[in-house]
Amino acid sequence: MALISSILALRRDKRILKIPPYLSALCVIVGIAWLLVLPLNEYSRGTYVSENALLPGQVHTYFTGSEHNVFRAYRHEVHGLIDKPVAERSQRLETIFREQNLKVATQHYNYTVSNRTIANENVYAILQGPRADATEAIVLIAAWKNMADEVNNSGVALVLTLARYFKRWSLWSKDIIFLIPGDSTSGSQAWVDAYHDGHDQRYVESLNIKSGALQGAVAVDYPAGPWGQRYDKLHVVYDGVNGQLPNLDLFNTAVQIASGQMGIGSVIQRMWHHDNSYKDRLQTMLRGMISQGLGHATGPHSSFIPYHVDAVTLQTVGDGWHDEMSLGKTVESLFRSLNNLLEHLHQSFFFYLLLQSNRFVSIGTYLPSAMLIAINFSIAAMALWVKSGRRTEPIANPASTQPKSKPASSADKEDKGDTKPTHDIKHAKEKAPAPQQPATELLEIDGALAIVPVASTTVTERALLIPALLVISAHALGLVPLYLFNNWDADHLPGLFITTANIITLFPIAVAFLFNYTSPHILTLQALTLIQCFSLLLLGMFLAALATLNFSLSVLIGVACVPLSFVRRSTNMGINAVQLGMLALLNPCMVVQIGTKLLGGNLAEILVTAAQGWHIWGLWTQVVVWLVWFPAWIACSVVVASGIFD
Repeated sequence: MALISSILALRRDKRILKIPPYLSALCVIVGIAWLLVLPLNEYSRGTYVSENALLPGQVHTYFTGSEHNVFRAYRHEVHGLIDKPVAERSQRLETIFREQNLKVATQHYNYTVSNRTIANENVYAILQGPRADATEAIVLIAAWKNMADEVNNSGVALVLTLARYFKRWSLWSKDIIFLIPGDSTSGSQAWVDAYHDGHDQRYVESLNIKSGALQGAVAVDYPAGPWGQRYDKLHVVYDGVNGQLPNLDLFNTAVQIASGQMGIGSVIQRMWHHDNSYKDRLQTMLRGMISQGLGHATGPHSSFIPYHVDAVTLQTVGDGWHDEMSLGKTVESLFRSLNNLLEHLHQSFFFYLLLQSNRFVSIGTYLPSAMLIAINFSIAAMALWVKSGRRTEPIANPASTQPKSKPASSADKEDKGDTKPTHDIKHAKEKAPAPQQPATELLEIDGALAIVPVASTTVTERALLIPALLVISAHALGLVPLYLFNNWDADHLPGLFITTANIITLFPIAVAFLFNYTSPHILTLQALTLIQCFSLLLLGMFLAALATLNFSLSVLIGVACVPLSFVRRSTNMGINAVQLGMLALLNPCMVVQIGTKLLGGNLAEILVTAAQGWHIWGLWTQVVVWLVWFPAWIACSVVVASGIFD
């Protein structure tokens, strides 16, 4: 019982509140350090194929010889369609597929995003597998224009050639769909949405013909001109929308076939020269985290992954000795492996970080990093909750406040007729409560130790309604920029961004001024503490849940919000001004602008791409920024700004 009483007594000890900031800092430091050790051999492992049925690189490929002449003929024909109207181009591609005895159809789509129209046509053909029952299908994609807005001349020609080549084989146990979307992102998204009946018929046309469940997809990005161009390596692009990833078995199969069977080097995340050093591993991992955190589409394959269709893009890079025949053999061998599947890919990892093409980190190893960063906010919130329920009151020195009474003499007692028995007086003294001693502490004053009274801490009732309503209002306020940035005119988006950045920077100061001079009873010290408490608690909960869906986005937002755990309202106006200046540099708009400059991007293009992602891909990065990060920043900034006007 004495032990329990001692533990319960710690709740009133003010020293307990000094521990959480150090504990939060420890969680952040360990979380970031956890990421930095992942590239080491002890925390990562080599890639391997879990699904034995794939048998990558175990078949002999026959795509050679006369197929090279067919490819060159198609390449010149595709080159002649570059300047043709969309309808004429689609009609010609449709004719080529129909000449190969394939079922062919077209699909028109027309999106309007930020007062810009995105209209084009998709052409697709279906090869019915001789041994298939139309229940499963594999997709081969070559977008008319790649992510760099270049005409995918040789890529489209290669798909046309492979369609003719695959038609002659009787070994296919799955249908093969050949898809040529109008562009790399919107076209493939429109097609896969319509294939799964998830499209809006006002903007996307329904598909006239379909096959079975999609088991996988491979996109080819080979923008060589009419005379061709040899390449050095294959850049395997695997990032999907919202940071989703394909099954690692598909990626490993593509790399193993390219590197092991065809002798083509494989690279990822634009690391053209990777020497397997710690620095290159770390840089590759961070590039992958940024790409997954942004959540944008990185190729035609990205739109398939949200529908649980594993997909990758094979992009040719460099200037070497490999030609289109090597790429054709790679695709043939990859489709032969996918053709062997008896069930959907499921045995390998869906959550991973790649350090290079043959080394990865699994979710069980890297997830604690994001959780530690998220826990730091929860620890700070709990400390603020305890602090909000305590009220500190100074205790005056009894020696100076209580009047000293003169001791009564025996004569006085006799005059008062005090004849009370001695044993009664003793009994009364035993029942009387002992006088309460004031709380004291040992301090050094003028070089000498002295015992002085200190403030006492009492438990007070928390007024939760107003702080909860203000935090909810901050989250609701995030809906305004979320709507504006996704629906504003594309030509005026940069101006809207600059205006919003200025308003956001001044908004906390304006709110604090308004409340302090019009309703000072609302933003009391307890209310401000509870506002920051609720905000950090929600932030920690959101980031912990997000870490299981998009680890990279959770880490990026968590690191950007770390200062929110440590800023506090101070009685010193200078400290409040310094904290407010630091928070002004960490508001979402400033971070986006600084990040854009560091990554060498164009702010206007990023804003338009984000709006397209919202309307076409279903991007949720903006939701996290404006409904999770922004409200937490607003709440903490208002708390700090309120100290300036005291």
